[in-house]
Amino acid sequence: MNPEENTYFNKYREAAPLAVFRIFFGFLMFLSIVRFMGLGWVDKLYIQPKFFFSYYGFEWVKPIGIYTYLIFVFCGLSALAVAFGFKYRLAIISFFLSFTYIELMDKTTYLNHYYFISLMAFVMIFLPANAYYSIDAKHRGNIAYQKVPAWTIDIVKVLLGIVYFYAGLAKLNSDWLLHALPLKIWLPSKYNIPVIGSFLEQEWVHYAFSWIGAFYDLLIPFLLLFKRTRLFAFALVVIFHVLTRVMFPIGMFPFIMIFSTLIFFSDRWHHRFLSIISKYLKVSKSYFDNGKKLVMSRIPYVRFKLRLLMLFLIIQLLFPFRYLLYPGELFWTEEGFRFSWRVMLMEKAGYANFIITDPNTKKSYHVDNSNFLTPFQEKQMSFQPDFILEFAHFLHDHFEEMGIDNPEVRVECYVALNGRLSQLYIDPTVNLAKEEESFAHKSWLLPFNDEIKGL
Repeated sequence: MNPEENTYFNKYREAAPLAVFRIFFGFLMFLSIVRFMGLGWVDKLYIQPKFFFSYYGFEWVKPIGIYTYLIFVFCGLSALAVAFGFKYRLAIISFFLSFTYIELMDKTTYLNHYYFISLMAFVMIFLPANAYYSIDAKHRGNIAYQKVPAWTIDIVKVLLGIVYFYAGLAKLNSDWLLHALPLKIWLPSKYNIPVIGSFLEQEWVHYAFSWIGAFYDLLIPFLLLFKRTRLFAFALVVIFHVLTRVMFPIGMFPFIMIFSTLIFFSDRWHHRFLSIISKYLKVSKSYFDNGKKLVMSRIPYVRFKLRLLMLFLIIQLLFPFRYLLYPGELFWTEEGFRFSWRVMLMEKAGYANFIITDPNTKKSYHVDNSNFLTPFQEKQMSFQPDFILEFAHFLHDHFEEMGIDNPEVRVECYVALNGRLSQLYIDPTVNLAKEEESFAHKSWLLPFNDEIKGL
């Protein structure tokens, strides 16, 4: 591929949309970090716990005690620098590394939008988001450009489109469409919400929300692409995310998605927005309107960057389907569930009673999970196989230190999925201390006694 000879890669757009996206992304990330610290979650989630659940292959990523606050401060300041376009390349790399480190410290706190932020930050490393309306562009004229290659804006749209469309595909299952689950479980508890609360107890509303949610996710990227439907689509984005924010505690995610979709708007709209900001900040926007074009040949290592980003997009398109490599019901085994845009698709609860056996004396001991885990960690551990296995290994090491030679660890675990009766989840005869974590199927998981049809 020669990008300089390709027609698409020779298309250019005003840099204003990329600048506006950078500003919103940076400020929203800064506010998210401030909010996280202000609510005391750093202490609650990363300092108080005695044990942390690791991602496979990233066991070395751990909180660093009280100094964990420094990681958050560093991340927040990096986000602010991104917003202002100050030392942008260093700032976005710093933000990507620090935010991703935070995300990897304990998978108990996994959320789809944290994953989205890491992916978007990675992409932004390769984009000239500081070419326009930034401190860098103000003080370094050689990097100031009014126009940038169209692909630098389109790749943001593609990533947003993947998030929405794949979230829609994930809703095409029998529990969601035919049984309105898990909304049928969640919505009645929201009866006290003003105006709409009484409706949320009605079954037809549960089905309506399920079907509308699926169609919304599947169609919204395409509606945003076309000028005729863009305003209507953006109104839907605002309504959808405001409603989800009112009904569910999902933090900054609705605001992130609302402001991110503004990148679909015209260059003219973004220039107007920056003009309004300039009046309040008393900044001369005309300084940045220099008519200069960032041609492909001036982008360092452009071929390498394009190939890397294309590989990245291919991975994003294929990775959510890795669950097809595993046997069993995805919602039950959760093998291939994370990092696949399956957003709020199931209500799952479990109970895990760990039993430690001394192989020499044959004496058994029941574990009080609360001695090692916070209530939130125990809740998440009780229905996720990789959590259960990691905790079993921790218990093996702990009781070995207590004087039991090579203790055996078994678990009596019952799990309920989307309102069904709970059933035995893990083979209680298996010594989990001998089972190794890997990307292979966990054969000690017992089969699901029902079927959920769909993607």
